[in-house]
Amino acid sequence: MVMPFLIKRKTTCEIKVGNVPVGGNAPVAVQSMTNTFTQDIPATVSQIQRLEAAGCEIVRVAVPDMEAAEAISSIKEKVSIPIIADIHFDYRLAIAAVRAGADGLRLNPGNIGSDIKIKAVVDCAKTFNIPIRIGVNSGSLEKDILKKHDGASAEAMVESAVRHIELIKSFDFHNIKISIKASDVHRTVDAYRLLSSKTDLPLHVGVTEAGGLYSGIVKSSLGIGMLLAEGIGDTIRVSLTRDPVEEVRVGYEILKALDIRRYGPDIISCPTCGRCKIDLFNIVERIEKALLLNPLPIKLAIMGCVVNGPGEAKEADIGIAGGDGTGILFKKGKVIKKFPEEKLVEVLLAEVEKFNNHRNSEWENKTKLR
Repeated sequence: MVMPFLIKRKTTCEIKVGNVPVGGNAPVAVQSMTNTFTQDIPATVSQIQRLEAAGCEIVRVAVPDMEAAEAISSIKEKVSIPIIADIHFDYRLAIAAVRAGADGLRLNPGNIGSDIKIKAVVDCAKTFNIPIRIGVNSGSLEKDILKKHDGASAEAMVESAVRHIELIKSFDFHNIKISIKASDVHRTVDAYRLLSSKTDLPLHVGVTEAGGLYSGIVKSSLGIGMLLAEGIGDTIRVSLTRDPVEEVRVGYEILKALDIRRYGPDIISCPTCGRCKIDLFNIVERIEKALLLNPLPIKLAIMGCVVNGPGEAKEADIGIAGGDGTGILFKKGKVIKKFPEEKLVEVLLAEVEKFNNHRNSEWENKTKLR
């Protein structure tokens, strides 16, 4: 018998980002960041709505100027998920963003300026009861810390984070989340491990500037995955030089792979071999596209071999396989029916719809019994 791999997540302090609980016993939340010009309200709203549809739970927007800060008010009228204002250098932008309705701030106190300016931001956040994420990146550490540690080491990053935490707490503000990122996996993981041992504040985990699709997915999966497997992390963001919707998809795939959260179908498909006699690449792609925005937590198998497919994917809720003109539908490894091969996609999607309807019906019955 194979024993499940159980992750014991570290208990951190719970905060609220808008209506989303973070830390404590709350689920690990998936977030992303828009890449539109925030002041272009229609474009930003459109992208956030696409992110919402993909399952994004918190979104960050860049606030490089006052027009972007003030745009948050109009954006919030048209979206549902909490908005974090990303601030650099100018403390007045942070205050303007909070007053425009931002649900949280992300800032590096080290580039905001004097303690008086930082306190002004903290006091504003306290008045509006919103959290601050202290964001420390390896590329923006204080000069004295860099000199002490001979560079942007994990220890240097943690010392910077702890310095900022102590400063903000000195203003009697405790509604804090922390991120501490580097662009390489080892330093990021080492920094989060060390920081986690020093604080119970919730941690936002990610590998910054991870790169394009392939390098970004690999770095993020390794870095975020290792930390989550150790119980470290309360929110995650996969950084990709791509459409941010892809970040959300990859984020949920990491959570699914570690059996931390189930969102959307978990698709099992064979890599194909000389026995495969169907266009499996095309079939998988069509099914992925059809179910792209479906939040149903179901395990699907798409196999290229009628003989071995059901056995190799016997844990799947629903599966299909085909070859030599014949397709089969199987559930939990048992063949349910045969049909023409050209109907593989049609049959699977119909079964997913039935599964979803049955699940909703069960939920409605349970609700009535209460």
